Amino acid sequence: MEIHQSSEDYLETILILKERRGAVRSIDIVNEMQFSKPSISVAMKKLRENGYIEMDRDGYITLTPAGYQIASNIYERHKLLTQFFVSLGVNPQTAAEDACRVEHDLSEETFEKIRSHALGGGSET
Repeated sequence: MEIHQSSEDYLETILILKERRGAVRSIDIVNEMQFSKPSISVAMKKLRENGYIEMDRDGYITLTPAGYQIASNIYERHKLLTQFFVSLGVNPQTAAEDACRVEHDLSEETFEKIRSHALGGGSET
């Protein structure tokens, strides 16, 4: 199933908040992403309906295995691309913003080449 960039961003944010805070509620996502409460509510409903998150009766959000897989893949791309751009001399804030834009659209082949290069694998042909 194809997932939209905005859904990937929400899942990534949930993962980051979970690592940072230990527990995640919708209001945490509102504060992190600077979106309105109604927008986050609609997004969480869609993610829940598609099987990417679960929400308990107290409003705590957890990623399902499918949601975690997507979130961790996007977050890995984000971190590696940010590091790579910084290593090229890009300002860290700009690098993180650019990584956020690129992480969704980069092909797996290109990402693997960047990963190989960034981890010292050099150029592969």
